[in-house]
Amino acid sequence: MEPTQRYERLVRRAQADARVPALAVALHRADRPLWTIQVGGEDGSAFRIGSVTKTFTAVLVMQCRDDGLLDLDEPVGAHLDLSKHGELPIRRLLSHTAGLQREPYGDVWDTLDPPDAPRLLAELDRAERVLPPARRYHYSNLGVALLGEVVSRLRGGTWAEVLAERILRPLGLSGTSVDRPEHAATGYLVDAYSDHVRPEPPTDFGAVAPAAQLWSTAADMARWAAFLADPATVDPAGTVLREDTLDEMRWPLTMTDETLWMVGFGLGLILVPQGNRTVHVGHDGAMPGFLAGVYGRRGRDAPKACGAAVLGSSGTADVILELPHELLAATVEHDPAEITPWAPGEAAPEEYRSVLGRWWSEGFEYVFSWRDGALTARGDRDPAGRPPSVFNPLEPDLFRTASGREAGELLRLTRDASGQVVRMHWATYRLTRIQETFDGVWVSGS
Repeated sequence: MEPTQRYERLVRRAQADARVPALAVALHRADRPLWTIQVGGEDGSAFRIGSVTKTFTAVLVMQCRDDGLLDLDEPVGAHLDLSKHGELPIRRLLSHTAGLQREPYGDVWDTLDPPDAPRLLAELDRAERVLPPARRYHYSNLGVALLGEVVSRLRGGTWAEVLAERILRPLGLSGTSVDRPEHAATGYLVDAYSDHVRPEPPTDFGAVAPAAQLWSTAADMARWAAFLADPATVDPAGTVLREDTLDEMRWPLTMTDETLWMVGFGLGLILVPQGNRTVHVGHDGAMPGFLAGVYGRRGRDAPKACGAAVLGSSGTADVILELPHELLAATVEHDPAEITPWAPGEAAPEEYRSVLGRWWSEGFEYVFSWRDGALTARGDRDPAGRPPSVFNPLEPDLFRTASGREAGELLRLTRDASGQVVRMHWATYRLTRIQETFDGVWVSGS
């Protein structure tokens, strides 16, 4: 069976079993044509993506940080005149660890009357901080709404205008919009005890738009998922966001459930480990009558720019949230990326050749190599898939660990009179050519 036939069968089975009126799916890979399918409804329809919107707001916040307009550890009140909660750090709001209540003040899901920006800020003194900051994960649409207002103030435009200018147009996401588009799917509540469906009321999220407002297509969202996982391929010039900034966003800051430890949360991004050093990064979304799952795959087996999006017009079909992960796993299993042939490269610079080979520290063995124009190191017992440490030179005999084990720490070389490297210190720990005790005695010596 062809890979695309497998994907189609997964989608059609999900739509039928979960009784989704319309299900739109896309799979993005840099090495394959975009694959899309819609079962039910009108092909090419736009769907509500709910809280997937938060990933866009998070990127806008990180753009402001990279441009020097804000600091993640400063209070949100440094940019908004707030009557209460102004002390909450931006980083905590981004990672849902600020302890702020979930929704704006009032029963917004009863009234379907979310506040505009002036009312949101005016009523903030009636909103609770339900947990101490940094205590644990607690999801907050209100917190993300405040971040959207920060972006608006710093950029001098509405959140929607900034979004279009700084993300949607640069990435070519022409099917994504704040307002309900002409070719929009209808969201339904599917009766649990019959096959009847009832349309959910249309909703505009007002000042909480940065948390859940957007409409989009499966094709756009698969590209967005690929960007979140592999920005170097989707946006090689870093027009939208630097690659290292997205690395920062993908670092887990908390677990969403302390009893399971199966899903992490970074700076605006959900992280779902898949085993074997692979992770799916993205977000789920829900609005009345709609569910969405948008994830990209990162790991040794992931094709470049690999992302999946599943958008459905049912508010209760949980399979919509599971299907992106199934599709990402299926594309790797049934249509793996081609293996790039190894080719000879340049020799290590002469001044670093005496570094290469085996060294010992704390009783453990490390192997230093020259790969892809950089000095690298791996523990002799490291699993095969674990990335090595990579070093960037600061001075002729001083390096900074750019990634991997001991990231951020210094590596210092010591040479003998002939210029050969005879000792190194990494994160202050001594490395020697033979296994020694901490006081410098050769373990096999007499």
